[in-house]
Amino acid sequence: MAAQTLDANAGTTSGHGALFRFLLVHEIDEYPDNRKRTAYLGLAVLATIVLYYTYFTQTGVTPNILQYFHMSFAFYVYIVVVSNLIGAFASLPASKTDKFGRSNVIIYGLLIVGLLVAVGVPLCKTEWQFAIVISVLGLVEGAILVATPSLVRDFSPQLGRASAMGFWTVGPVAGSLLTSIVATHTLDHFISHNGASGFKSQFIISGASALVVFVLAMFFMKDLSSRLRDQLMVSQRDRALIEARALGLTDQEVFAATTHPWRQILKWDLVGSAIGISLFLLVYYAASAFFTIYWATVFKNPNGLNLTTGQANGLNAWFWWADLVALIVFGVLSDKFRVRKPFMLVGSIGAIVMLIVFLHQADNAHTGHNQLVLIEVFLAAFISLCYAPWMAAYTEMVEAKNPALVGTGLALWGWILRLTVGLSFLFLPLVINSVNPVVDNTPYATPAIQSFIVEHPASVSFAQEHAAFLGVLNTPTNKPIVAALSANPSIPNIVAATKALGAANFALVVKYQTQLKTLVVPFETQLNYLAAHQSQLQALQKGVAKSPKQWQHWFWVCVAGMVLFIPTIFLNHGRWSPAKAREDEEQHEADVAEELRELQGANA
Repeated sequence: MAAQTLDANAGTTSGHGALFRFLLVHEIDEYPDNRKRTAYLGLAVLATIVLYYTYFTQTGVTPNILQYFHMSFAFYVYIVVVSNLIGAFASLPASKTDKFGRSNVIIYGLLIVGLLVAVGVPLCKTEWQFAIVISVLGLVEGAILVATPSLVRDFSPQLGRASAMGFWTVGPVAGSLLTSIVATHTLDHFISHNGASGFKSQFIISGASALVVFVLAMFFMKDLSSRLRDQLMVSQRDRALIEARALGLTDQEVFAATTHPWRQILKWDLVGSAIGISLFLLVYYAASAFFTIYWATVFKNPNGLNLTTGQANGLNAWFWWADLVALIVFGVLSDKFRVRKPFMLVGSIGAIVMLIVFLHQADNAHTGHNQLVLIEVFLAAFISLCYAPWMAAYTEMVEAKNPALVGTGLALWGWILRLTVGLSFLFLPLVINSVNPVVDNTPYATPAIQSFIVEHPASVSFAQEHAAFLGVLNTPTNKPIVAALSANPSIPNIVAATKALGAANFALVVKYQTQLKTLVVPFETQLNYLAAHQSQLQALQKGVAKSPKQWQHWFWVCVAGMVLFIPTIFLNHGRWSPAKAREDEEQHEADVAEELRELQGANA
């Protein structure tokens, strides 16, 4: 059977040389056995992980990017918006992978992304150069967003689809996780050795990993031939039927299956389902793009100091670990019970509850680390409980329209997803305008100064309340006179101090002599620093004060998106009852056996 299929397709590549076939032809003409299929799926997931690791690298060092390029938070958000919108429209031509295959998009996407991130970003000197590189990165990511899940679908039957899609969704999640882990363990080291530009190390590391996986993919990544991938497979036992069908498909029939693709796919149930999940995932994209800066601008560590970028990435890692594990676990469970919609409903309700609990933690900057971790872990788990079954259900809905147009269906989803996220983020700087005062002025609040403010509030309070008085005492002319008076309150020193300071200020020296000795003189250096940077530190304090409420407003928008998702669950096909789903499976097995007998009889 395999040999006959190969003969049927020999004309497609025989006219080209070995180099052309190595670079551009990556098709196989028979459905692989479980071992090879698992290897192909594993490579697709690895490619997805690395591609999203490079794409999300910027989110792990957002505070450093803003400081290095002297970039406003609004400008940064608009870079994210433009990148998403470009990615949205790049998703549409990626629908052509239904005709031309998925692997080349992924393979050469790895190459382009690796070069952009490992070379392009480190060479950037201005915010506009950075914006251009990230926008081009969004273009490539938009195409890959369609190609990788399409490839996963091709190699996974419906009865294992949620598990497979759970593993595919591990890609973006594991990409974010890698970003957090690498930044947590290396960022501080590179910044301490290379200064403000040390954050670029993160891009070099992620870009290099993409180039390594590009080489692996060039040798080992494969597509199913169009005759195989254009068919529907419900279970692994359908393999023989699919190959038998492929033997009988003519080029005209394969072409006809993909004629007028958008006319077949642009249906209200697919559009509604894609819009629903896009709204549900607003919090996921807020997490992947902005959680680092959220933790760093809102929360403090047990010592009362602002979280560093590395510490913020440590919190991120818990969220992504939970998301990753839950995607796999709930994908397997969805396949085991043969249903999708009950998982989506429970997951969405649980995610709404946990997001509300999560957003209320912003009211207390000193919320315990373990408490934050527990809440974000449950939030991530409920998001995954909903999302892995949804991905399986959506691809099954597309297959119900036409199994030859899965890439087109995923292009529709990718376009709507990126468009929704991009447009929603347009409003983010209007809701959250406290980031820049915090990020711009955080360098003035050094760890030593933060510790001093926390440990000596009485000194800080006294200095703030009597700033004008202390300013008079601290002038170069008056400072030695005040020091002489403190050391020896003799008549001549009193007269000199009265003449220099004025009677009113001299009276204050007498009144506050104890406070001056205990609260001011021992901490003169720190108090002088605070006075010199008073405007910056006040702006920082105002930004920190406003941040929690502003972030809460955005998270309420995300809650609303989750609520709006729930009605769209009912647009999905499939059963609510596992028992009914098993009856459908048994009927399908009987139909497959009958069709296979008819095809074998016809070919005999």
